[in-house]
Amino acid sequence: MRSNGDLLKLNSNHANLKTFRSRENWELKLYVSGETPKSIRAISNLQNLCENRLEGKYKLRIIDLLKNPELADTDEIFATPTLVRKVPYPIRKIIGDLSDLDRVCISLGL
Repeated sequence: MRSNGDLLKLNSNHANLKTFRSRENWELKLYVSGETPKSIRAISNLQNLCENRLEGKYKLRIIDLLKNPELADTDEIFATPTLVRKVPYPIRKIIGDLSDLDRVCISLGL
């Protein structure tokens, strides 16, 4: 059983992790296939999320696999749209148009 001191340390460490995450830069890649409705929604949803939650602390690269299909192998992309969070670690992948904001935030660790 943990003492109150242990719980305070855990809460403090959790707060420090949140503070650290809010300061670090994020590296995101969004893989799309042309200008399909799903791709357009994913781009828009991701741009809104980044502007509102990451406040300029991100690098976003949008990759159209119709123009550069060889780049799918880099991150083992099998479906589009797919968002890949490269940094912070661990790497995370989300498939879909990113319209479920709560699910996206939880998956990204925001």
